[in-house]
Amino acid sequence: RWQLAESGGGSVQAGGSLRLACSPSGYTMNNECFSWFRQAPEKKREAVATISTFTKYSDSANGRFTISRDDANNTVYLQMNSLQPEDTAMYYCAARGSCYGSDWYNPVLYNDWGQGTQVTVSS
Repeated sequence: RWQLAESGGGSVQAGGSLRLACSPSGYTMNNECFSWFRQAPEKKREAVATISTFTKYSDSANGRFTISRDDANNTVYLQMNSLQPEDTAMYYCAARGSCYGSDWYNPVLYNDWGQGTQVTVSS
């Protein structure tokens, strides 16, 4: 099991940017699937973006967020631009061996999760 640590959350005004980071401890990334999810109070956990041999984004993230990985630093990033109040949520990093275009967005299929980092966007 991988231990994942997220960082980079915070509070910004609408239109601002944040960059989240996810680092697996005790493990060197290879081609595993890393994804970002988010969960707002009283809402279901929803997929944001994934990276493995491909990248995909949710409709709400497409065009504003960019997922990337830096294997040299063993870190996956989520660059979030043009943030809006509806982006306010706890953001989680998750990992699994491999993902497919048809199922990357399903949180049930991930075994390893970080503790989350809070993102708050004010209007």
